[in-house]
Amino acid sequence: MKKLTILILTLATLSCIPVKIAPRFKNEDYKIMNAKKFQKQMPRETAFIFKDSKDAGEFYNYINKKYNLNHIDVGINVPFQLNNQTLYLSYYEAERIDKNVNLPLALIDAKRESNGNSRLFEDHYSNRTGYWYIIITIYDENITNCLRDKHPLKEKTIQYLKDLKQEYLTTQNYEELLFTKKS
Repeated sequence: MKKLTILILTLATLSCIPVKIAPRFKNEDYKIMNAKKFQKQMPRETAFIFKDSKDAGEFYNYINKKYNLNHIDVGINVPFQLNNQTLYLSYYEAERIDKNVNLPLALIDAKRESNGNSRLFEDHYSNRTGYWYIIITIYDENITNCLRDKHPLKEKTIQYLKDLKQEYLTTQNYEELLFTKKS
């Protein structure tokens, strides 16, 4: 009986089957890829994608304060200067989830139900953890994606977005952005 209990506990804790897995970016904390491959509802454009560890709406507040938009067209073609050229930033927020199914608990409940007993683990068949990602696209005045391989501003755009991401993740009070020197 003791061995059976240990076996059942081992199966219950070790046999979670992953159904959906949120992306993990290897070697970097961001990824440049086609946004449609990342999330089906996104446009078919090359984008800068990073994991957002802050609360919902924080990136909106950050962009609104950084570019002094006064809640007008925040996130849609926000103009900024890079290398003496006007570029346009658009962003999207997307949730990706990790979902695991715990098969042994479902099997135990099915057996209990077939014996006429009530279910014990009904709310514990699956585990779900959500992660939010920010997807940023940058276009120049000719409506050309600046993150494409052959664009002359690709490297400078990537560096700008890395700095933007770092500033966003480290800034707690977005009012401070109004007092920082614009470069």
